[in-house]
Amino acid sequence: MQPLTQFATTTNGNVFTSLGIDWQMLILQIVAFLILVFILGKYVYPWLIKSVDERQANIEAANKAASEAQSAAVDAEARVEKLLKIARDEAADIVATAKLESAAALSASEEKAKKRSEQIVADAQGEIQKEVVAAKKALHNETLELVALATEKVVGKAVSSKIDESLITDSLKAVK
Repeated sequence: MQPLTQFATTTNGNVFTSLGIDWQMLILQIVAFLILVFILGKYVYPWLIKSVDERQANIEAANKAASEAQSAAVDAEARVEKLLKIARDEAADIVATAKLESAAALSASEEKAKKRSEQIVADAQGEIQKEVVAAKKALHNETLELVALATEKVVGKAVSSKIDESLITDSLKAVK
């Protein structure tokens, strides 16, 4: 192998020519590349960067909205739980009140039924007393008639009803 210095000297002192690089073509390619970079930088990259920024902003907005929605959902869940607790407490109060009212209504109903039954018993006793008094009166009248008949048969003559009645009454008082 030949040293590098020898290789460079054998090719007329030009390293680019020895590598097969054409200067004119290299300059033309550099100019084309710079024009391409300028056009891309002037027209394509701003539009591309703008699209990427808009998309990034949309993603950030969506993330923010999702975060807010999640926060709102947590808040709503807490409010719903609070409302459910309040509703359960109110339902328990309503049930307790209903039980108290039903117990009071039952007690009042029992008291009313007791008073009604006592009234029925008192009315029945009053009716019985009236019937007993009527029966005693009827029995008394029949007894007077029977005693008058018996006296008339024993004495043999009719006694006036006033005398007869006073005699019978006195006799009955003596028996009692």
